[in-house]
Amino acid sequence: MSQSLPSSAPIQPAAEQQALACVEVLGRLAALFMERRRQLAESVGLSDQQWQLLEEIHTEHFMPSLFAARRESSAAAVSKIIRQLIDKGFMYAEIAREDARKRSYTLTPKGQTAVGQLRASRQQAIEQVWLSFDEADLNQFQDFGGALAERLNDWSLSKA
Repeated sequence: MSQSLPSSAPIQPAAEQQALACVEVLGRLAALFMERRRQLAESVGLSDQQWQLLEEIHTEHFMPSLFAARRESSAAAVSKIIRQLIDKGFMYAEIAREDARKRSYTLTPKGQTAVGQLRASRQQAIEQVWLSFDEADLNQFQDFGGALAERLNDWSLSKA
């Protein structure tokens, strides 16, 4: 009578296997999303962080300290990105009219063109990828993604 050797991997219930497969898909989506953002930014001579900063300046609600806080970055790191963008000719900074202790940030025509190109490329991707799904699928993804984000956030906060 032969004895079977114990398996090195525990047998997982089907639900756990499916959950792990979903985590893998989510990881792939996150990686693909980040890679596509990098490609888009690179297409106009920017890094992803530089693109994010230009977008905020474009909305005219840019404050370096808030930008740094939202991205868990330092003021020095944000200052470096600002200097890079000024050096590349995408923006300029000047003393704010209302308060000489502050700076006002403005996109140059080159910066406005870059933001326009990035938005057009992003819109094209939305049309070709996302809008090829029917509305019910998009609604289901949005509902599930929102619920998943809430659960992950709640779980993360409970572990802090």
